[in-house]
Amino acid sequence: MARFKLTVEYDGAPFCGWQRQDNGFSVQAALEAVLKEFSGEDVTVFGAGRTDAGVHATGQVCHVDLSREWPGDTVRDALNARLREAGGVIVISAERVADGFDARFSARRRHYLYRILNRRPPPSLLKGQVWWVWKPLDVAAMDEAAKRLLGTHDFTTFRSTHCQAKNPVRTLDRLDVVAGPGQEVHIHASAQSFLHNQIRSLAGSLKLVGEHRWSADDLVSALQARDRKRCGPVAPPDGLYLTEVDYTSGMPVRSATAT
Repeated sequence: MARFKLTVEYDGAPFCGWQRQDNGFSVQAALEAVLKEFSGEDVTVFGAGRTDAGVHATGQVCHVDLSREWPGDTVRDALNARLREAGGVIVISAERVADGFDARFSARRRHYLYRILNRRPPPSLLKGQVWWVWKPLDVAAMDEAAKRLLGTHDFTTFRSTHCQAKNPVRTLDRLDVVAGPGQEVHIHASAQSFLHNQIRSLAGSLKLVGEHRWSADDLVSALQARDRKRCGPVAPPDGLYLTEVDYTSGMPVRSATAT
């Protein structure tokens, strides 16, 4: 078997999420369908993160095993030729990797971006790509409050009641709030792993800080309460992007030769 690492970009709006489901068409299912057309094999694609319905990606990573050796560019181009017809998903790169590589369990850090369009007029071209917040936001106050959440904490307050993680403790390596281009506010979050709805929960609570409805102390108090009822409004999926996944440097990669 030959294992391939795929880096994938997608618009999450048409999909029920990353994971294959019975109630809609998923990104995972879209990739498995075109891999079946390309290779003639029934395969399973394993992703680094299970993004929810409506969540986007510019750097999702997944792996798949094929019975035949292929050059990575051949895999990428063949899949994209088929994916273009369906729309919504594109393979940025395909690389032959060592058998021990696992898109999920080999990941060392995941990076997300949350985009808020902060202006009075609603979005037109960016509809479904950003969270529209028309009230002015204090970006500096949001960033100052965000820094209070860095490090290792019990994030029970900021996770979905449907979260299946056994342990609510996570370590936030980065939580920055900055002014983005075009009247946007960007929230950058990085950690080895996140709880279900954690980033969207944090974004909604930070919005309250930006509107001066919460202080930084209120945010910390909500965290320390370990009570989902103390969370602010959960931000919509529209503005959330999985942008990058880090892996151990020097991980062995094998180059495929044409056969």
